Amino acid sequence: MTGTTLDDYTDRYARRVRGMTASEIRALFAVASRPEVVSLAGGAPYIAALPLDAVGEMLGKLGSEHGTTTLQYGIGQGTLELRERICEVMADSGIDASCGASPDDVVVTVGGQQALDLVARLFLDPGDVVLAEGPTYVGALGVFQAAQAQVVHVPMDDDGLIPEALEVAIADQARAGRRVKFLYTIPTYQNPAGVTLSEERRERVLDICERAGLLVVEDDPYGQLGFEGEAPRPLRARRRDGVFYLSTFSKTFAPGLRVGWILAPHAVRDKLVIASEAQILCPSAFAQAAVTTYLSTMPWREQLKVYREVYRERRDALLGALHDLMPEGTTWTRPTGGLFVWASLPDGLDAKAMVPRSIAARVAYVPGTGFYADGTGTGNMRLNFSFPTPERIREGVRRLARVMEQEIAMRQVFGPVGPTGSRRGGADVPGPDLA
Repeated sequence: MTGTTLDDYTDRYARRVRGMTASEIRALFAVASRPEVVSLAGGAPYIAALPLDAVGEMLGKLGSEHGTTTLQYGIGQGTLELRERICEVMADSGIDASCGASPDDVVVTVGGQQALDLVARLFLDPGDVVLAEGPTYVGALGVFQAAQAQVVHVPMDDDGLIPEALEVAIADQARAGRRVKFLYTIPTYQNPAGVTLSEERRERVLDICERAGLLVVEDDPYGQLGFEGEAPRPLRARRRDGVFYLSTFSKTFAPGLRVGWILAPHAVRDKLVIASEAQILCPSAFAQAAVTTYLSTMPWREQLKVYREVYRERRDALLGALHDLMPEGTTWTRPTGGLFVWASLPDGLDAKAMVPRSIAARVAYVPGTGFYADGTGTGNMRLNFSFPTPERIREGVRRLARVMEQEIAMRQVFGPVGPTGSRRGGADVPGPDLA
């Protein structure tokens, strides 16, 4: 009897599909969404903080009063009205006309994820290398994997990406004869680590990439969600050439609308539009009109202040609970914005192996392995604080701490159980502690 597989189409897939696996986060969603589970796993914004009555009335009018346009096809680049509003949003962060930001060079996308995919489609051939922080956004890893590129991680510390390690990674790839296409970075309130690239390092990283002829893909979903003073100016506000700026309204307005954008060098704009049209024909006219109307008629800057205060309170609740309840040897980052804390476990604990026992204890997190291309990160976990209430956050940490204490006790009695992996650093360069 010959062996069979559950997938009858295995031998028909394209080569680029081989090795595709579900992300650590997606695999957790089914159980993490149960009401009895305290989920510290996702990255959902707290939509209830929006003025939902006003937003609902706005959306209703877009259909009833403007349906002949909002329910129709649009253009591939996105509406001019939205691209103009996007430029106003970017100007608040320092990306304005003085550094070449123009509605002509903005391409509207279906969330930040499509923006990433378009850049990958334009620049990555199979076997190309992408340099990325270690750890990095799991959705980006999926995009680069689909493009058959190799991700090489560059480590971080409390001040973000380490410039010296970036130089080493570039030199190592050159010696190996590999072609590095770009640096992918989330420099502000990074997902998953929560750290922010320092002011001084931003210039050094840009200088290093410029000398190496390396493009920079700057992903900035969280830059407007800072809790402690102004965020450093984006990389794109400092250099216009060779820097692609990606962002989204998913974290600052509504992820369900799926509206993001790319600010690209002018020469690349048309190719991005062509690639987008091949994928989706055009972004949703209704979603674009919703974001445009929200930015044009509602106090969105005041709404950002509401989000910041909500997330600051929940960040503080998580940090306080970790300080009070976590077993000795646990360390974590202290984000000044964004949605995430990155925790390093006591020596010997395996975050991935602990997931089933944590779910049984009715608490969910994402193990660190989901944020590395090379399977490292078993000694880390990502904790989200944006969605649960402060009380639920503390209860979730209490449950998680109990699971960890039980794991430590079991190891003391029975010795190491299961594999242990690298807790810190990237693929090629040992990294310092993130906490």
